[in-house]
Amino acid sequence: MQRIFISAALKSSGKTTVSIGLCAALKKRGLVVQSFKKGPDYIDPYWLTQATGRDCYNLDFYTMEREEILSLMQNKSQDADVTLIEGNKGLYDGLDLDGSNSNAALATLTSTPVILVLNARGMTRGIAPLILGYQAFDKNVAIKGVILNRLGGSRHESKLRNVIEHYTDVEVVGAIHNDERFDIDERHLGLVPGHEDPFCTQKINLLADAINDQVNLDAVLAIAGQTAELPAVSPATDNIASRNQSNSTAKGIKLRDIKLGLVRCSAFGFYYPDDLQALQDAGAELIEVDPCHQTDLPELDALFIGGGFPETHMNELEANKGLRTAIKSAIDNGLPTYAECGGLMYLARSIQWNKEICQMVGCIEADIIMEKRPQGRGYVQLEETKNSPWPKAKPRENENKTSHRLINAHEFHYSRFKIVDKNVQFAFHVKRGTGINGESDGYIYKNLLANYTHQRNTWNNPWAQRFIDFARSHKTNQ
Repeated sequence: MQRIFISAALKSSGKTTVSIGLCAALKKRGLVVQSFKKGPDYIDPYWLTQATGRDCYNLDFYTMEREEILSLMQNKSQDADVTLIEGNKGLYDGLDLDGSNSNAALATLTSTPVILVLNARGMTRGIAPLILGYQAFDKNVAIKGVILNRLGGSRHESKLRNVIEHYTDVEVVGAIHNDERFDIDERHLGLVPGHEDPFCTQKINLLADAINDQVNLDAVLAIAGQTAELPAVSPATDNIASRNQSNSTAKGIKLRDIKLGLVRCSAFGFYYPDDLQALQDAGAELIEVDPCHQTDLPELDALFIGGGFPETHMNELEANKGLRTAIKSAIDNGLPTYAECGGLMYLARSIQWNKEICQMVGCIEADIIMEKRPQGRGYVQLEETKNSPWPKAKPRENENKTSHRLINAHEFHYSRFKIVDKNVQFAFHVKRGTGINGESDGYIYKNLLANYTHQRNTWNNPWAQRFIDFARSHKTNQ
């Protein structure tokens, strides 16, 4: 299995555009490329998915166990010719002082050689101690190559190559000259999602051609080939698949008995592909609902509204009064519903952004105010309260049935929640993070659960199964 880890010295070095271009260029060579993204992220994985033609999966130490990371990589990479992992931030950046959840730790865990993308703008001889320092900092990390980015021209490239060759033993596998055409527009949560960029395919093709011309793909593949087999994973008796066996027939065919509406359009696109698969494995038939254009709500047993950018589409969402009314009526009548971040905003009474106010669904007695600075950002840890409406997760092997499991997740929102109903109940106590009010998250209204927190379906947090079980119980008892 060929693998490469694309990292950088610090964020905004261009590793995402390089990763996208590498994936697309390797695919154009006829190779099957499987991409992964370190950490919680919806937007970069969308671009990587478009570049490879295969779903990109997230690898995250905070929400996943180490064996779970290895298991996911083995499962999703087994039919690929080459695997590419894109890091987040810098190679050695992470939560803990010991670097146990850094990019370097992930590269070490997966025995993956690293190619550093270095923003060399304005640099010459100073690039050598930077590379040497990164090599010396952790001998367990195999830095096998560098890609120089944002170069000023051929003369600048020549100087850098001479310096690196003279002072280091790291191979320069690429040198990309500065070109504004390679830039992908950004907004307050990072890159503009590919499904909102009308030139997505064109930009990916442009990046593929640039990488093909300015990066030695044979050298990249040679580095990718310097990998050992992924470390063995012991059989996980309590993994997600085994939790869902109750939804299988004797022949092992999954029964999809719950019609789950999945709200998806340019305003809502923050869904992890393995979460969607977990929902299907738990018994959900996914039925897409477009709140920008669809005026009627189909017959459903449950509804899931993920994150996105409702604020940038709020006029369009407000104009579709037919669907807003249908969703409010369904939730008022007890439809099991789960909403995250953008979904929570859509279900509120209104969204205010840039002094403009648009009416939303109105199930949640609150108004949403968009601010210029993040109101909640980073990792979250939740503790369930007695109000949580979903059935408890099945105990894992060797887990005390009475133990109280904490939920590790993430949030990133520029909006704040102006509560109208002071008697609202919450499903979660926030032990780390912000949530709705700094102390609580998981707004409860009838069979609706809505939070700013984005959950990740993992071995320790099988939220997909719990939500579908909740919907199934409601359907049975109607």
